[in-house]
Amino acid sequence: MHIYFSGIGGAGLGPLALIAHQAGFTVSGSDQRHSSYIDYLQEHGVTNVHIGQNYDEIAAVHAREPIDWFVYTSALPMEHPDAPELKFCVDQHIKHSKRDAFLSFLLEQKRLKLLAVAGTHGKTTTTAMLIWLLKQLGVPVSYSVGGKLSFGDMGEFEPASEYFVYEADEFDRNFLAFHPYVALITGVAWDHPDIYPTQEAYNDAFRQFLAQSERRIMWRADQRRLGLADSPETTVLDETAPAVGAQVTLPGHVNRLDAWQVAHLVQQLTGTPLEMLVPHLNAFPGVSRRFEQLAPHLYSDYAHTPEKIQGALQLAHEVAGNNVVVIYEGLHNTRQHFIKDQLAHLFDSVKRLYIVPSYLAREDPNLPLLTPTDLRRLLSAGTQAKAEAAALGDQLAASIKQHIDQGDLVLALSAGGGGSLDEWLRKTFTPLPAKS
Repeated sequence: MHIYFSGIGGAGLGPLALIAHQAGFTVSGSDQRHSSYIDYLQEHGVTNVHIGQNYDEIAAVHAREPIDWFVYTSALPMEHPDAPELKFCVDQHIKHSKRDAFLSFLLEQKRLKLLAVAGTHGKTTTTAMLIWLLKQLGVPVSYSVGGKLSFGDMGEFEPASEYFVYEADEFDRNFLAFHPYVALITGVAWDHPDIYPTQEAYNDAFRQFLAQSERRIMWRADQRRLGLADSPETTVLDETAPAVGAQVTLPGHVNRLDAWQVAHLVQQLTGTPLEMLVPHLNAFPGVSRRFEQLAPHLYSDYAHTPEKIQGALQLAHEVAGNNVVVIYEGLHNTRQHFIKDQLAHLFDSVKRLYIVPSYLAREDPNLPLLTPTDLRRLLSAGTQAKAEAAALGDQLAASIKQHIDQGDLVLALSAGGGGSLDEWLRKTFTPLPAKS
């Protein structure tokens, strides 16, 4: 079966394309722009990829080997309802769907039990921790994660596996397509107002997802937030329990919380005592773009919601005290409008703040563009005094170098992808060996 992935370089489709390749499907695909994810896929055997998404290109691929299933990103029908690739598949009567339908097909075909990690923030790190721990125990596992791992591929199909670990994204209600064997909820706040116009609509989606799951692991605060009753199938953990910090020694409070949930899930799956699992988690090597060190004193993090940004800042201060400098690239102009009231005091603790233009995708054309100067005006008076609007270029590079030379920790909060702050930093500063 020939599967064509439109948007193959993305964090959602890239791992799935790799899994399909390893599972024996013929895989091809396209993306709007080149990225490190495209390079990664090509290095791992997914070579039939082209940049540019037009009618003639996909027609040529189809002519060489007929496409059986066209899988596209959630953003495609939103940003380009008349997308040429989609039009070609409609014209040719080729099956087409979002990634969730294909993954559901794969899970059913291979008889895999789904371990789904969902939540407003922390999904990628927690998913990676779960994969890491199962691998350390020698448990065969297939998985898909939205970030590069130092201990495995972004996606992997293991023929001997009983479980499939999946980073279940709530965007576009993707996670509601699944009925997990176990659902782990990292935390519920509110995000994606373009999909969920109210907090209650967002909460309802999580309630439905949990109702579709055979077993659940979550924090007491989220159980209360969602108004869920205790049940034998639900493990409710106390996020304030002293054991979290006493036993888990990973840097960063959010990382310690994530690891504690993972330990309980794996304990239930394997019967391994917690005291034997925690040391493996304390050795967790991290995941790309989550407080990833690009060069000495220079870090990149995907944090883009207020809660996740607070977690990244807590970790940075834990490492560097008060000597934390932040470069902020908002993810989506639409989200900046959504969180603008929460920006006022978000960066009060940092030594210096540089605000660069937001990374634009899936935008509401009716909303005015919030420039770095506009975002700076939303900050508290104290933070404005140590903040400046900036652009990706020589002046910002010189400022970063000066901070690094002074021993400051420079934390880039970046969306990643082509043309992003993260990509610019990797090109501008001598990187550490890339995680593969």
